[in-house]
Amino acid sequence: MITKPTLIIDQQKCRENINRMFNKAKYHNLDFRPHFKSHQSLEIGSWYKELGVNKITVSSVDMAKYFSEDWKNITIAFPVNILEIQSINDLASKIIINLVVENVESISFLSEHLISNVNVFLKIDVGYHRTGINPKDKNLMDTILKVINANHYLTFVGFLGHAGHTYKCRTQEAIKEIHHISLEIMTSLKVQYKSQYPNLIVSLGDTPSCSVAEDFTGVNEIRPGNFVFYDLTQHKIGSNSISQIAVAMTCPIVAIHEDRSEIVVYGGGVHFSKDRLEDKEGTIFGRVVEKTEMGWGNIILGMYVNSLSQEHGIISVPKSEINNYKIGDCLLILPIHSCMTANLMKSYLDINNKVITRL
Repeated sequence: MITKPTLIIDQQKCRENINRMFNKAKYHNLDFRPHFKSHQSLEIGSWYKELGVNKITVSSVDMAKYFSEDWKNITIAFPVNILEIQSINDLASKIIINLVVENVESISFLSEHLISNVNVFLKIDVGYHRTGINPKDKNLMDTILKVINANHYLTFVGFLGHAGHTYKCRTQEAIKEIHHISLEIMTSLKVQYKSQYPNLIVSLGDTPSCSVAEDFTGVNEIRPGNFVFYDLTQHKIGSNSISQIAVAMTCPIVAIHEDRSEIVVYGGGVHFSKDRLEDKEGTIFGRVVEKTEMGWGNIILGMYVNSLSQEHGIISVPKSEINNYKIGDCLLILPIHSCMTANLMKSYLDINNKVITRL
């Protein structure tokens, strides 16, 4: 019996999402290196293994340690944190580790302190402007490559990009335009360095582009992550349908205020995060969906999370619907950002009441 905020996973939807992206990568002759930061679960990871996936992406050294139990080829797609050199050396002595570098200071430190072999991707800024080397800064790239080439523990394997600015898009056409620009940037670098590094890899990975684009010219591998669950943000962007969202929060009703057409649930910012969307109703923090015998179905029109505090969630409810609920009922709510919600909840409950653990 569910008594508190609980993150429910629909295994069938989740597996369908994985199969769809796996088959897309296969169709386009791309290596599939899925990002596991969304689910962070060995059990969910095993669903990829069943398809033959043998290499993954993570976003931290701790995550790499956790998954190294089952995975022996891992990219840490976050600028290398030199303070974790001891853990990096330990991991690199056991499995294939690919690090991401964007500055001379980090690569110089690695050159001086590594005692095991690691592969290195140069992180390229394809327009997101969060991290990465300006693709026009060939001097910086050449300086970093010079350090790599001078050290027998370091091997340059290619260029890695993340078009995170696709999350600001609201149409598939806008996503495809950003993806096209990313392709141009990365393929240009590939042309420039191909003669020197004939086996270099171009790695791209954002869920919106990988979900809607069909042109991957010059790309060798993709690293999407959020697609495993999808969420309301991805739906708003145009990456997925509501029926493909594979996780939902169950929240108990603790108060009903009929005079203002609101329901209070046990489920706040510490459960959902405070990610939000601007939609026709204004700011929303989640949408309520119909309960079904095997999980959940369509969005209930007019029912959404209109505010969150630490433990409270306030649900707007149409006047015609509010009498359908009572104290002690539970509402099913689709999250705005499934990765953040999953990270806060730390485990999943499948629709057969089995607990799935995670990091």
